Amino acid sequence: MNIIVFGATGDIGSRIVSEALQRGHKVTAVTRNEAAFSRLPDGVKPVAANLSDADKVASVMTGHDLAITALRPPTGEEAQLPVLTQAVVQGAAHHQMRVLIVGGAARLMIPGTDGETVLNAEGFLPASAVEIARACQVQYEQCLTSQDVIWSYLSPTAMIAPGTRTGQYTLGTDTLVTDSDGQSRISMEDFAVAMLDEAETPKHLQQAFTVGYGT
Repeated sequence: MNIIVFGATGDIGSRIVSEALQRGHKVTAVTRNEAAFSRLPDGVKPVAANLSDADKVASVMTGHDLAITALRPPTGEEAQLPVLTQAVVQGAAHHQMRVLIVGGAARLMIPGTDGETVLNAEGFLPASAVEIARACQVQYEQCLTSQDVIWSYLSPTAMIAPGTRTGQYTLGTDTLVTDSDGQSRISMEDFAVAMLDEAETPKHLQQAFTVGYGT
């Protein structure tokens, strides 16, 4: 496939790019500015684009088979996440292209609670994560109303960090995936594996799902 990745130089986006390349896909990596091109691996087509320009976003998506958005605005600009995501979603709709979204865990229910979610459970999130969690919730709710494009929304676990690529993970839907110790975690590398698995073999069309290291 010819895949275009938005947020391609971020922590998760860069791993998605690497995973896609390892699987033999063509990759266009979209970043906010050309200064980030040096961080991209060989074999990638780099593109700098202002995602607030919807026409520009749609233009750079021309000729691709699939879009993946792994956007994460800097601290203080979290509210831009759903806005930027929608620019990509609208571009995908214009090209009748499937779009995969790196979402947040905000929407996920916490095991052992009475339906409390990561976002609304008191004290679950550190103060520093509340704003991005709120933005991710809006991002997710916007996806639910996007009827003119085929989207999939992948939520991480409570803890996601750089680590090892094992190629193993457990799928979930609306509840945090936890291991036998009650920990909800996954490496960024295995999160990228799950994203490319969905890209190659779609199982969650017009759906949100999650992955983690389960029991």
